[in-house]
Amino acid sequence: MPSDGAGSCRLEVTKLSPESPSDVNEIRNAIRNKYAAVSVSAAGKFPYPTGKDGLQALGYDPVVLESEYARFFESFCGVGNPFPLGDIRPGESVLDIGCGAGFDLFVASRLVGEKGRVYGIDLTEDMATRARENLNRAGVTNVEIKKVDLETIPYDDHFFDVVISNGVINLSPRKQTTFNEIYRVLKPGGKLQFADVVVENELPANFAGSAEAWSQ
Repeated sequence: MPSDGAGSCRLEVTKLSPESPSDVNEIRNAIRNKYAAVSVSAAGKFPYPTGKDGLQALGYDPVVLESEYARFFESFCGVGNPFPLGDIRPGESVLDIGCGAGFDLFVASRLVGEKGRVYGIDLTEDMATRARENLNRAGVTNVEIKKVDLETIPYDDHFFDVVISNGVINLSPRKQTTFNEIYRVLKPGGKLQFADVVVENELPANFAGSAEAWSQ
């Protein structure tokens, strides 16, 4: 920890690059570790409301919030609400990128109905497991959840009517690959509805590019 010459010390942070394969693996591991903990509870892990408070602040349907299971809420850490961005119709196929504990999958399953299908992918096995448990308890049967290791989406070309995501695309160290994959799996005329965070101001030097910054 080098001194700045004025009687104090600077904390040097290793900046991770999405151009380095080893750094990309470190970024993914940091994300997995953080969201393994979030799969138990999101409380206190983000600088914004999470859980049911977060869902209410983001304008989710209060009828849905009052009708379902508390376990859905415990791990919710979304940054927005992708559903008002466009209609999701009965019978459609919907993919949730970074499905977390499954609340957005649950909302989508109600919209597509029995003839539709919802699919979730997540980088963290703990989250994928929690989502399966939550949706099973809620009696949702038109869902499939897969744990993924990379930005590659494990579905065929032109498979989905709608792709949604909530605060997850920003976590990807290979964003162009992610968007290319989304375009590949969407049907012609399909829709991408996502909420995410963007950086409006320069991050502090001791935070920018760190594993913690990448996993926020």
